[in-house]
Amino acid sequence: MPPQTHTIRICKMAMAKLASVFILFTTYCCRSMAVELTSNNQHPVVNEFQSVELSCNIKSISTPDPRIEWKKFRGGDTTYVYFQGKISGALENRAELRGSTSIVIHNTTRTDSATYRCEVSAHLDEKKLDELSIELTVQVKPVVPRCSVPQSVPVGKSASLTCVETEGFPLPTYHWYRDNEPLPDNPKSSPKFFNSSYTADPKDGTLKFSEVKKVDAGEYYCVAKNPAGMARCGPQLMEVYDINIAGIVGGVLVVLTVLLLIAIGISCAYKRGYFVSKQQTGKNYKPPAKGDAVDSKQEEEGDFRHKSSFVI
Repeated sequence: MPPQTHTIRICKMAMAKLASVFILFTTYCCRSMAVELTSNNQHPVVNEFQSVELSCNIKSISTPDPRIEWKKFRGGDTTYVYFQGKISGALENRAELRGSTSIVIHNTTRTDSATYRCEVSAHLDEKKLDELSIELTVQVKPVVPRCSVPQSVPVGKSASLTCVETEGFPLPTYHWYRDNEPLPDNPKSSPKFFNSSYTADPKDGTLKFSEVKKVDAGEYYCVAKNPAGMARCGPQLMEVYDINIAGIVGGVLVVLTVLLLIAIGISCAYKRGYFVSKQQTGKNYKPPAKGDAVDSKQEEEGDFRHKSSFVI
């Protein structure tokens, strides 16, 4: 191989290596000139009163002292969480900065559920701003639900039991118990409840009996449950009784007999004049008839003559 050809080949190889180094250098520089953020968890979930970290990490940056801000978005309102190097707002005494960009919230409450945004400004980078959103969910344990159980129900009638809880988040599901035994969703799936005819709605907490039977009697209570915990109401007794048709008919006949006797007694009293007033006054007064007036006058004159004769 001629020396000149060998030299040309060596030059080409050197140029190729130089081009590769240049490409790598350019790629590295471009990357380092763009601020970029990452997060370990963009959808953290925590129970109320516990601590949680809002993770925001700087993956790449060239600016040595970037500006870091945190904002909270809830119900259409925007507030600062971290601004000008310090925690502010409602989290001022419950949060702290971890590392250079992440935030830890202590003793979380339901009002901390919101969207938080981490913003990093790097004025020396080609991409001068990057931001990252985190959706925080604070779960709240249910409180004691309000339960309503009828005290007594006749056999064959319908009945409705209700259970309501409004504080828990996310919304709880409801489960009914009878004599400390959980009621299955389908009563036909359990020998203990096979003869019952009810439907249970775990979303709204209602337990409805289409036709109550003697076996449905017992103590009922409801449990409200969500991922944060559970709560139950106190047991309430529901009695089931038979309807005494003969007793009801007998009672009605007795009442009718008493009313009939009272009516007969009042009628007899009217006929015998017990309810006629002996004095006629006011609007009930009737003037005497004309004949009666004449007789009265003659009677008075007779008395006068008699008295006059007696005097003479």
